[in-house]
Amino acid sequence: MLVDRDTLRYQAIGCGILGAGGGGSPAMGYQAALYALERFGPSTLVSLDDLPDDELVLPMGMVGAPTVAVEKISNGAECGLIVEAVEQWTGRKVAALMSSEIGGANGLFPMEFAASMGIPVVDADGMGRAFPEMPQVSMEIAGISPSPCFMTDERGNVLVVQPSNGRWLEKLCRATAVAFGGKAISSEYLMSVSEARYGAVRGTVTLAIRIGRAIATAPDDPVAALLAEVQGYRLIDGKVTDVERRVTGGFTRGSATIEGLRHDGGRQVRLELQNENLVALEGERRLASVPDIISVVDTETGEAVSTEILRYGQRVSVVAFPCDQIWRSEKGLNLAGPRAFGYDFDFVAVEDIHE
Repeated sequence: MLVDRDTLRYQAIGCGILGAGGGGSPAMGYQAALYALERFGPSTLVSLDDLPDDELVLPMGMVGAPTVAVEKISNGAECGLIVEAVEQWTGRKVAALMSSEIGGANGLFPMEFAASMGIPVVDADGMGRAFPEMPQVSMEIAGISPSPCFMTDERGNVLVVQPSNGRWLEKLCRATAVAFGGKAISSEYLMSVSEARYGAVRGTVTLAIRIGRAIATAPDDPVAALLAEVQGYRLIDGKVTDVERRVTGGFTRGSATIEGLRHDGGRQVRLELQNENLVALEGERRLASVPDIISVVDTETGEAVSTEILRYGQRVSVVAFPCDQIWRSEKGLNLAGPRAFGYDFDFVAVEDIHE
């Protein structure tokens, strides 16, 4: 499949939704990928089933605070530096790129770099959404090693890290991203195609494209079209009345309050953030929580409003829908459930909450 201009636009919209508020600005990711497409032609999207078992798949994405990434943009050469370092280190040729997370700008970075380097992108990623921490990926659940990890920035610095496990991957690489100025491009959990077939979340690029097409072509209510596509739930329609946001430890943390309008008048929902929307609360009642996906969207267009651009007065709808089943497993919940983020409650599926 060739990812042309229209398909790329649909993917950008879908990546914004799957980002759960994080993963970086999909608008910036779209502009960078579109520029590469216009210079080098469409990127190629392939299935993992179409590649030989022993070829090398390179997961990649941004690590750092999304609010920093709005101003600290990439220069377009980062992936080339990482690919060169990976091939020198491993002695193997990189056969395909893959998003570490499909959410936000991270879901679009491989399209940007693949076009310029002539490397295909696989229809898969490591999360099926976006999460704030590096080891919160399906490859960690599958037992694939995060080492070695390759990091670079827009200045051309390249660092190779060999963490002993996912916990040390997060500590070492988060500190490096802070040293780089709050954002870096990284690649970790290198794997063969055969490993990716069981270690990655498959079909997520085409999922993002389907979501984006449903929203962009909806005649009347794009939010309703989105919910129909993802089998989701509308938590509230309202206005952003308060945003508290800070950058600390390489993350964007804070909260946002949405007061109901229209049929939701008088209601108030609070979102708690760590790069992504983690929990939606109405008073003490939980409306949704990680690992299910909570997205804030523009009520009129249905497009995502990411955490770094939330501001007072925006008219938004908050929606929630089920995550990939891998995150509802025991290992998935231990890695990315509510208790993994310090909440003193167990996960309840969004469809059970709103049955």
